[in-house]
Formats: sequence, C-alpha cells, structure tokens
Amino acid sequence: MPAVTIRNLSEEAHRALKIRAAHHGRSTEAEMRDILEGAVRPTNRVRIGSALSRLSRDAGLTNADFEALDQARDRKPAEPLGFE
Repeated sequence: MPAVTIRNLSEEAHRALKIRAAHHGRSTEAEMRDILEGAVRPTNRVRIGSALSRLSRDAGLTNADFEALDQARDRKPAEPLGFE
C-alpha cells in the first residue's frame, strides 16, 4: 500500500488534526486517511455504471434491447493490422 509523507505541516494544523482524530476516536493517521479519501472520493460523485444505467433507463432501453444487440453483433475476431 502506498505511503505518503506530508512535509512542512504547521504545528497548528497538526494539533488540529490530533484533536479532530481524538474527537472521532481514531489515530491521527486514520483521521488524515479519512480526510484525504473524502476529498478525492466524495460520496456524491458520479459513478460510471450508475450514470450509464440511468441513461439507458431514460432512453427507454430494456434488457431485450441489449439482448438483440448482443445477438446481432459480429463475433468474428478482428484481423490484425498489417504494415506491408
């Protein structure tokens, strides 16, 4: 698992992190992980699978539509590209 070192963190910020961690009943390191996870992976982010599913529903597509497309597709493997 990757490790991160944060340099030049002010004493005030470190103290605030320690207090916040104690308030949440976890270590300072666990608190920092939670803060970073929340910043880069917010709970309200758009997930590609959910977005595609909603788009399909809004367009009125059903499983039968996808089955028809799957049966109609060409299953022959693509020919490799040649440079002759």
